[in-house]
Amino acid sequence: MAAVRFVAIGDSFTEGVGDELPDGRVRGWADLVAQGWADAVAEPIQYANLAIRGRLIWPIVEEQLEPALALRPTHLSFNGGGNDILRPNADIEHIADAFSRVLRRCDEEGVTLILLSGANPSAQLPMGPLFQRRGDALSAAVLRRVENRPDVVRALNWPDAELSRPRYWSQDRLHMNANGHHRVAARVLHALGLEPPEEWWTPSTDHPAGPVGLAYYRQFVGPWVRRRVTRTSSGDGRVAKFPAWVETMPR
Repeated sequence: MAAVRFVAIGDSFTEGVGDELPDGRVRGWADLVAQGWADAVAEPIQYANLAIRGRLIWPIVEEQLEPALALRPTHLSFNGGGNDILRPNADIEHIADAFSRVLRRCDEEGVTLILLSGANPSAQLPMGPLFQRRGDALSAAVLRRVENRPDVVRALNWPDAELSRPRYWSQDRLHMNANGHHRVAARVLHALGLEPPEEWWTPSTDHPAGPVGLAYYRQFVGPWVRRRVTRTSSGDGRVAKFPAWVETMPR
């Protein structure tokens, strides 16, 4: 079997925000996939992660895609658009065009694309119905762009009703917790034809309930609005956590 070189690009979903380790580092589904992949094939794999929280989809493509391809990966995972559809006047077709760009460049470089959709937090968010409609429209637009491409590995989390349950989400209701990231990792490994640990599908890790009512708006919604008004991002000043290959060994 050829050596696997897996690189991930994206935003907070792929960086791993919400799945924080005791030392403060974020882990997330992509880190879990790397470990699960190495375990499943009983061989080390090379893994890089260029994702940075807060990024809109076209900056992901413009800033992360070419550096990722320069690593000469065998597989590249891509997700984005969640931050875009939270903005007023989101242009769904323009957002989806980014997926076409990534697929074209992967084709040109002979790289297998792993296509993900984010999980759906709409039921627990303010303006949830609007987010639901936009997410549905984006999912449909992206799928149109990969029609008749069975070679594209698809891990579609948006339609997973189980992932929409509160037990999979962190206190901000927008980022998945460790439960959610494990389930997404299981879905990616399954799409790759690998067997994930059974407990990743429905992990039992307990997470405390988050604030409700005005406390939720003060702690999470207010800071998000301030960043929009000041045109700042939670990812400002951050760098990729694994910009070069790290070797993931089987356990």
